[in-house]
Amino acid sequence: MSLYCGIACRKKSFWCYRLLSTYVTKTRYLFELKEDDDACKKAQQTGAFYLFHSLAPLLQKSEQRYQAPQYSLLELERLLAKFGQDTQRIEDSVLIGCSKQHEAWFALDLGLNSSSSLNASLQKAEMEIELKGSFTDLRKALFQLNTKDASLLTTAQALLRWHDAHQFCSRSGQPTKKNVAGSKRVCPSSKIIYYPQAPTRISIPSSQMAPVVITLVSDGTRCLLARQSSFPKGMYSALAGFCDIGESLEEAVRREVAEEVGLELERLKYSASQHWSFPNSSLMIACHASVKPGQTEIQVNLKELEAAGWFSHDEVATALRRNNPYTQQQNGTFWLPPKLAIAHQLIKEWVEKPSCSTLPA
Repeated sequence: MSLYCGIACRKKSFWCYRLLSTYVTKTRYLFELKEDDDACKKAQQTGAFYLFHSLAPLLQKSEQRYQAPQYSLLELERLLAKFGQDTQRIEDSVLIGCSKQHEAWFALDLGLNSSSSLNASLQKAEMEIELKGSFTDLRKALFQLNTKDASLLTTAQALLRWHDAHQFCSRSGQPTKKNVAGSKRVCPSSKIIYYPQAPTRISIPSSQMAPVVITLVSDGTRCLLARQSSFPKGMYSALAGFCDIGESLEEAVRREVAEEVGLELERLKYSASQHWSFPNSSLMIACHASVKPGQTEIQVNLKELEAAGWFSHDEVATALRRNNPYTQQQNGTFWLPPKLAIAHQLIKEWVEKPSCSTLPA
């Protein structure tokens, strides 16, 4: 039975990186840092920091191009001490990525939340002299930055701007507190969690829709279905998750699949979109995807999923024909989301045309 594959994965350590691709191990390492404050603090000890001032990144000019310098934690502490700033400011940094060797990259803005604009301006000029660079409007420098720096700095700027704008809870009015990685803010009073991926994701209605990717993965003959612990008993669906700041649609799909089941995608095809109002308004962006040949071993992220597994064409086709799944849950029988859900349409498309994943990811 296909369900065995997903359940068996629960016995494995989540951080079993063996045989996983470099992309998958990087993605899961970043996921760990976002979820574990202690692990993220440890990563800061050997990580690299990019500096900003009032959302302008520090750049150094080399010939006709700009580059974004990196600083170690020790160098950053020395800089803060020299300019009379508390080293606790490092707690305002946000995680923006990592290298293939798992060196974590962070961004820190030294100009936001300054006690006075005059003091901030004076320190900005002094810092530029000390650091042999300039805090530059990112839009002006994008044409002169390499692809890696441009991507990292735009992501960093968006995250820093979001945190600066969400320091207070919209319900209680109390200060919110960020986690070490900067992947969320929590209001200690109302217990509401705020995520950078969307204006609001938990408990608060919003007039804006959050983009969510939902992806049905296939290996050519089977499709991958998964369930969360919050799902009704016996229900399996496609993989889904919120888009992160700085990501394209394709990048969000690849990351979600790597995070949740440890697979790297080879091909990707857009299917359709749908507004979904539960629990808050989301724009569901549906895609079909396929994995690389011979790379179908699932590593279930138990922090995200309860189980996942490969299901044959016949198994899925049979599940689609079930009229009242709530009464048919015996002996491992599973069922699928209702017809009005875009997940149902994705699965139905695959059953009718299993080879629908045709574009490179």
